[in-house]
Amino acid sequence: MAPEKPIELVEKSKNEKKDAATKKPSKTKKDWLVFLIIGIVSFAAGMGCITYALLKPQIKSEALSYPILPSSKDSSETYSDLTGQVLSEASLKNSPIYCIQVPNGTDGARPQAGLTEAGVIFEAIAEAGITRFAAIFQNPSSAVIGPIRSLRLYYLEWDTPFDCTIVHAGGADDALREVASGGYSDLSENYNYMYRGTYGTRLWNNLFTTPSDLKRFSNDSGKTSSNAKGFSRMTPTESNKNRIESQATEILNITTPTNKNTSELTPKVTNISFNFGSSAIFNVNYEYNQENNTYRRNYGIGAHQIYTCPGEDLGERNPEDICELTTMSPSTVIAIIVKEHRASDNYHEDITTIGSGDAYIFQNGIAIPGKWTKSTREDQIKFTDSEGNEIKLAPGQTIVSAIPEYGSVDY
Repeated sequence: MAPEKPIELVEKSKNEKKDAATKKPSKTKKDWLVFLIIGIVSFAAGMGCITYALLKPQIKSEALSYPILPSSKDSSETYSDLTGQVLSEASLKNSPIYCIQVPNGTDGARPQAGLTEAGVIFEAIAEAGITRFAAIFQNPSSAVIGPIRSLRLYYLEWDTPFDCTIVHAGGADDALREVASGGYSDLSENYNYMYRGTYGTRLWNNLFTTPSDLKRFSNDSGKTSSNAKGFSRMTPTESNKNRIESQATEILNITTPTNKNTSELTPKVTNISFNFGSSAIFNVNYEYNQENNTYRRNYGIGAHQIYTCPGEDLGERNPEDICELTTMSPSTVIAIIVKEHRASDNYHEDITTIGSGDAYIFQNGIAIPGKWTKSTREDQIKFTDSEGNEIKLAPGQTIVSAIPEYGSVDY
């Protein structure tokens, strides 16, 4: 019987067999050349990935997209001079414009009817701390518009650049003199083109009109077109890009269309308060709605609701009978700081509209402190930023509130 091999020799023999089975043949010069080429290619590819990662826009969590911005407005589209929005027909661009004086008191004026269709609204104190609107309409389709109240000279000076028919029920003496002598298209209280509602709760705030009435007046008076001097506006595409870039955590320089995640949006300003410096019930608060990029308008007692009345011609009806309530939600909100004092009758207001002053423009979720300037009655207001650059407004409804120097703007 042969003696057993020592254990260490047995293990060595097994390892030698394993090594023999797994040992790779030595590489030839051709093999080394192939490996060298593969190594160079892999290194170059890796460096390319690193460079792309460093230079590409950072991908964020919220999916947003927009196309390449045109160098100018699309020549195939027609934009409203009043709102900056695209018109469905080019022929609507010069349709008659109507500047309607609408009250805002708590004596039956609210809820107003049709205000959500006004392209531009000027808001200021009319008397005794009570605010009033100059609501500017073009191509309205609301079955009821109003109520309609009296005119003030400063509203007329804001209205004039829009080349509009002045729609009102009487007014202050200086305003009526200017309308009579200034060649304006003038529609004062007239029951051929206006009507009184029947609800007693509105008291004297029950004078209304309709789009059909206004069109008849335009045809009867020969004022069948308007050439408005509108605000400087962004196109919808430019506004969307401005919204994304101004709310982004970092500026993105996108030059090609993309549906990738491009930005995480955070509105810079979500709550705004306008204090007219008199009666608190007319102070206004706006809440930014990021989803639809608008500003919900509120008073201390709740949302500012408006009757929306679908149907251009439903007869001379009470808004309460045919309309539904909705909340005012403009696209752009502006405060202009103005010099204001009591007029000589110690009741009405006198507001300086020609000149310049501080302004605060709120749009696309941001605030832009700047200046307003209006050189003459016929000139449109221009808004500039702190560096003197003209500010283009977002398309859509714009509300301009005239805040006295003794009032305040908070955000």
